[in-house]
Amino acid sequence: MSALWARALGERLPLPRRVADQEAACHALARWLAAAQDAGGDGASAWHDARRQTWAAAYPEVSGYIIPTLFDFARDFAASDFRERALRMADWSCAVQLPDGGVRAGLMDAPQVVSTVFNTGQSLFGWARALEETGEPRYRESLRRAADWLLCAQDEDGAWRRFGSPFSAPPPNAYNTRTAFGLARAAEALSEPRYLAAARRNVDWALGQARPNGWLPQNDLEDATQPLTHTIAYALRGILEVAARDRGPGLEAVATAAHALARAQRRDGALPGRLDADWNSAARWSCLTGNAQLALVWLRLAELTGEADWTTFARRTLDFNLRSLRLAGPVGMAGGVPGSHPFDGPYMRFRYPSWAAKFMLDALLLRRRMS
Repeated sequence: MSALWARALGERLPLPRRVADQEAACHALARWLAAAQDAGGDGASAWHDARRQTWAAAYPEVSGYIIPTLFDFARDFAASDFRERALRMADWSCAVQLPDGGVRAGLMDAPQVVSTVFNTGQSLFGWARALEETGEPRYRESLRRAADWLLCAQDEDGAWRRFGSPFSAPPPNAYNTRTAFGLARAAEALSEPRYLAAARRNVDWALGQARPNGWLPQNDLEDATQPLTHTIAYALRGILEVAARDRGPGLEAVATAAHALARAQRRDGALPGRLDADWNSAARWSCLTGNAQLALVWLRLAELTGEADWTTFARRTLDFNLRSLRLAGPVGMAGGVPGSHPFDGPYMRFRYPSWAAKFMLDALLLRRRMS
């Protein structure tokens, strides 16, 4: 039996009660992100395949939204080398931006090179933060070109029905509210209100699709009848952050969904990896990325509403992830967050996604600042 399958079988047993120290976990996650950047080459980020013991090709979308995480870690832990890493990643993102202003779908070795709405929206986060940190014109130019491309691609009702990824479910996708969040950040960094107006239109469209219980249709990469917590959290965070910036109606809708998700939380703190339209479990495994992202949603709700109860749900799911985190081991695995728990679950099976480490570190840094 391979060590990977042995780990997957072992993870079907109850997790140990020991929770990894939060400070040590932050440093381990940051070291993993540094290793992923070194593997990506030229400043980009990659993810790790534990079964093949290889790193994937560089990933423009995820590199874009990892940049703020590196800046945050550098600030919170006085780690100037991570600020330099953030700037290298921002420069790389500028270099691979497509001529039309968009960002390509998939990895750098993907068979099709096409601008894609979601991937472009995620790159806005990196350029906006790099511009705020440095004032450099190259980040301003990339940010403006990408945001303008998104506005041209948007339909009048706020949805994006063109330029979906050829590697996932066709548009429109509710999780593109995360792209709207990126436009809201572009609006802040560039003092450009039309980007926030476009973000609001998309959120209004998504809220118009929502069911009374807060569930959003068309909100998964593959199966919209039982979406991943990963895409559920993308959508909720996007709605929440746009609402926080323009005092829109999304806060109540997110709270409705967040309460339902809290009821779906298992006794050990994890969420099922997929949930159906009634917020019932549709998976026995857990998506660790989605756990971290939903912790961020709960923490942000606590910040925005002043209701401390939200932090209880966040703490429980973060502690689950911390109990599954291995701080030591081979490069590519130590400090990495697996796609699924158990390790052989269907989401990124036997892989360590760079976005999982990013969102876990984001959540721990926010929890640390709130404590």
